Amino acid sequence: MAISKSMPILIVDDYKTMLRIVRGLLNQIGFSNIDEATDGTAALALISQKQYGLIISDWNMEPMSGFELLKKVRAGEKTRGLPFIMVTAESKTENVILAKQAGVNNYIVKPFNADTLKTKIEAVFGTF
Repeated sequence: MAISKSMPILIVDDYKTMLRIVRGLLNQIGFSNIDEATDGTAALALISQKQYGLIISDWNMEPMSGFELLKKVRAGEKTRGLPFIMVTAESKTENVILAKQAGVNNYIVKPFNADTLKTKIEAVFGTF
């Protein structure tokens, strides 16, 4: 599946600095159509209004975590195939396994740079 640099991407994190960092990294690798949400509930509201090509979500958020968001996205008829990359500060094996079982496409451990992000996106979509 080819990747379009103009595809809409939703980044979800309750830490505004992290949203800025991820947006900056996405800009560095050529993406500019980026929306932000500060938790899973806000993300679901945006997902219901717009067709996204990719979700990049933090794991640890309140009131709805990235893991809960992933499960809701996978349960939705229109969203179950939506590419989803989980970001976390913890590289606990059980978290990675849980996320994989729930249908995550890829997993990034903080901190990460533009090259890592590009590699993870390419692993989901193929090279761009």
